[in-house]
Amino acid sequence: MNEKAHYLLIIALLFFLGFISACSNSMVDKIDRGSDYSYQPGFPELRIASSAFIDSSNNSKISVSGDIVYGSLIYSNKDGVFEAPFSIEIAINNTDDSQTPVIREIFSDTLRGKSENIIHDQDVYQFRREFSINPGTYDIQVAITDNSSQKQVIREATTIVPSANSNVANITNVSLLAKNSSIDEGSFNQATTYHIPSKSDSLRFQFQVTNNAPDSEFEFQMRLLKFRNDTSIARPMNFLNYSPSSMPYIGIDYDEFEVIQSSVRTFNQSGNVIIEYNFHELPRGNYRLEVQSEDNSESDIYKAIEFSIKSPNFPAVKTPRELARPLYYLMDENEFNKMMSIEDPDELKAAIDRFWLTNIENSRVAKDVLSLYYERVEEANKQFSNFKEGWKTDPGMIYILFGPPIYLDTFSDQMAWYYSYNRNDPEERFFFDLSKIRSKYYPFYNYILQRDGSLYNVQRRQIQMWLSGLILQDSL
Repeated sequence: MNEKAHYLLIIALLFFLGFISACSNSMVDKIDRGSDYSYQPGFPELRIASSAFIDSSNNSKISVSGDIVYGSLIYSNKDGVFEAPFSIEIAINNTDDSQTPVIREIFSDTLRGKSENIIHDQDVYQFRREFSINPGTYDIQVAITDNSSQKQVIREATTIVPSANSNVANITNVSLLAKNSSIDEGSFNQATTYHIPSKSDSLRFQFQVTNNAPDSEFEFQMRLLKFRNDTSIARPMNFLNYSPSSMPYIGIDYDEFEVIQSSVRTFNQSGNVIIEYNFHELPRGNYRLEVQSEDNSESDIYKAIEFSIKSPNFPAVKTPRELARPLYYLMDENEFNKMMSIEDPDELKAAIDRFWLTNIENSRVAKDVLSLYYERVEEANKQFSNFKEGWKTDPGMIYILFGPPIYLDTFSDQMAWYYSYNRNDPEERFFFDLSKIRSKYYPFYNYILQRDGSLYNVQRRQIQMWLSGLILQDSL
């Protein structure tokens, strides 16, 4: 090959790689990954999602859905009924003029329950509002105020509202709805986070195809992908560090996936059509449902939504198996494997009770320790979940065993937790490395504990604090 031909080949290769990179960037930008929990201890827990659609009268609309965790509000007892009043404010702003809301709505309600258990209840109150609006791109802000504590939390989302009159074929963003089919009156509700508890065993994906051009054919393909990801429980603090090639370090591999289902549909008529895909009892894991069309004359159309199927009552732990798994941090391997081999739920629950009462002989103290342990498990799920449950992560393990740090430092690729005002005490500080910088290509924080053999005594001592009940007096 002469020099000129070699030069032209390099230019062509660079152009091809640039084209592939541009296509990849464009596709990644159009993946909706939902939101995280953004958990703040002591504040109301609000999760929101928004979507846009064209109704049967050809009007463009925005739908705003929200979940409020019952146990996150402050309750007062009024004549045997526990009540927690709150207020919601929804503000919708056009991104071209964010100073003045296009729409603002305020409403109030009160959560009620006859049992004191409601103050710990992780189930949610759900609301949904629809608004007629002009086509465009909008920022949605939803604020909840706990009227008892006056604490407020704000959540945000962005939604593109399609035009009903466009002559260019298009696909709206994909909405994910879920329901628990074991509840007779259960209905589909829009998912408000990336994390879907597996008790929501029926999933519905919904979007609209707009094709107003006469006599034009529009074809698109749907694929449901399941990605390979780490599912392991954090290994003990004194073990060897993870290899950079191991799955716990990689976390999730977007280059390795299984196609769960694929289909192609063609439309020959004009108008707006709602498309739905339903899936039942998907196994736990991380997924992407993508819709793509290459028929558009201006550019390819690509819309996608990612989600994760977690444990049945996530982020809460309720079933015997959900309660048993986090005991891994307090047991030796043989003891844990023996417990997890119990298949009968009643026998497993009895084994869990025996574990706590055998170690903590005082039943009242055991109840308080058990309550604290699972409170931390649930908080770890809300704060550290990524491609797997938060309690399984390295920060989740440290949080459960040692509680929240006195203070922490974060850097671009590292995090430090301190449990003493003496930063130089090696037994009261923990360092975490970030396996990958979070980005649109890798949307998770995957912090890996810097393990060391010297941490064996630190972990062993903390486990004994739990098993003796002394954890109630001193967490480190």
